[in-house]
Amino acid sequence: MLNQIKGLHHVTSMAADAQENNDFFTKLLGLRRVKKTVNFDAPDVYHLYYGDHVGTPGSVMTYFPFPHIAKGRRGTGEVSETAFAVPEGALDYWRERLTAAGVGGLQDDTRFGEKRLRFPGPDGDGFALVEVPDDSRAPFGHGPVPADRGVHGFRGVTMRLRDGEATAELLKFMGYQELARDGALIRMGIEGGNGADIVDLEVLPDAERAREGAGSVHHVAFAVADRAAQAEVRRALLDAGAHVTPVIDRDYFWAIYFRTPGGILFEIATNEPGFDRDEDVAHLGEALKLPDQHAHLRPQIEKTLTPITD
Repeated sequence: MLNQIKGLHHVTSMAADAQENNDFFTKLLGLRRVKKTVNFDAPDVYHLYYGDHVGTPGSVMTYFPFPHIAKGRRGTGEVSETAFAVPEGALDYWRERLTAAGVGGLQDDTRFGEKRLRFPGPDGDGFALVEVPDDSRAPFGHGPVPADRGVHGFRGVTMRLRDGEATAELLKFMGYQELARDGALIRMGIEGGNGADIVDLEVLPDAERAREGAGSVHHVAFAVADRAAQAEVRRALLDAGAHVTPVIDRDYFWAIYFRTPGGILFEIATNEPGFDRDEDVAHLGEALKLPDQHAHLRPQIEKTLTPITD
């Protein structure tokens, strides 16, 4: 069993409209946009990152907004819900805030003893706010949401699968342990993790498979401290028979990818070097940053991308 992984690093999804996506996360959920860059493989598409003040691993939601992308279809073989941690007693505030903003489909529930408020994103994304007492992570306190009601980071994700056992075994290999079961749900967690350390497996054997599109999670990334830890994880995964990519430089972290038995794309990302490697912390997410291989295309890229109004 590995011990290098400490929880989630980031979750990357797809959207249809960059401005709508930006407004949802910064103006409604109160996260900070910590980076405005482009998709490495499609530089005519933004890659937007939202998180806490510095984009701490375990707090960062990222998006590829593809104009005119078809809406995704919910189903098995995907991350179906991303859950954010909020302070105990904050759900009343959030219910009123989301309702006032016209967000429909709000659902209150309790999962493994935790109070939750579920809601859809602009593209039908599945989200939940979870009351987590004594979460020591600091929310971004300079946006529209008061710090004492703000998002601390991820609580975790839900993966919807036809068969949960193979993915559960993979997560155990990655350092997770089974914490509880309730009907179709299996809760996995990491002891002493980074706070974003819960993965729920929802097993629905007869459900149809998901179809990727706007509102779909593209991949979920798990956090390791540095490249040395990542190399250890990569060797162990290869030895276990996983098909793992070479290490890829993503400017703000180093990444490796592999596909799970349930069809979900996993990434292992380093906590280094961080989002302040090319911007001062006071100005994170303000300027359009381009990977070196696309820097010569800046005039063309700036003409192609629709400007985002903050």
